[in-house]
Amino acid sequence: MESKKTTCVIIDDEPIAIKVIENYINRVEGLCIKGRFTNALDALAVIRNEDIDLVFLDIQMPGINGLEFVKSMQQPPSIIFTTAFRNFAADAFDVNAVDYLVKPIPFDRFLKSINKFFDISKSSSAADNQPPSPTKYIILKSDKKNYKVAHTDILYIESMDDYIKVHTNAQTLVCYLRLAGIEAELNNDCFIRIHRAYIINKHHITAFTQTHVEINGQPLPIGRNYRDKVVPLLK
Repeated sequence: MESKKTTCVIIDDEPIAIKVIENYINRVEGLCIKGRFTNALDALAVIRNEDIDLVFLDIQMPGINGLEFVKSMQQPPSIIFTTAFRNFAADAFDVNAVDYLVKPIPFDRFLKSINKFFDISKSSSAADNQPPSPTKYIILKSDKKNYKVAHTDILYIESMDDYIKVHTNAQTLVCYLRLAGIEAELNNDCFIRIHRAYIINKHHITAFTQTHVEINGQPLPIGRNYRDKVVPLLK
């Protein structure tokens, strides 16, 4: 049985640039071109209706640029940016681009991007086939009661010397416990120590800067001594 091919769309306002990417795609087994467009808006119908896997997308184009185009879609396909400008790389990866190729694009660099796309797709597929992991809980004593709190419900934890405040979706629990004591019991995949007084659940972050994170509208400081470790994890 023939394996499913990866469907691709090329969007670039320069026909010569489209021709280069088209030639490269045709040299790689498993890729299939579903459309070539000089305007991003013209590609929308194909992307919506044809189950497109991968888009090769220029950035500086008339009408709407490539970054704005990706942001306009709720569930965009995988994106590899192809551009003559180096200064948009950070913005490109902020929208979870697979890669950022600067023109003129050599074939070996194109092939490296394709292999990266296949690796990501394989990892995603393997994760989808895994059984759901059991919910992890922690027992917290507050106000003479023991509370069973799911890790996923914890927003952030705040130190108050010998006490901590555990802020959850439903309530805030005050516990006679030091921050270091609860840190050892938490799932490190979810929680990050951002300050000597704060541990956060990274899955509840709604915004962040170099100096603060925001959870449920509450700004929390990133400590100067934690910044070099924390900021790359947030990105």
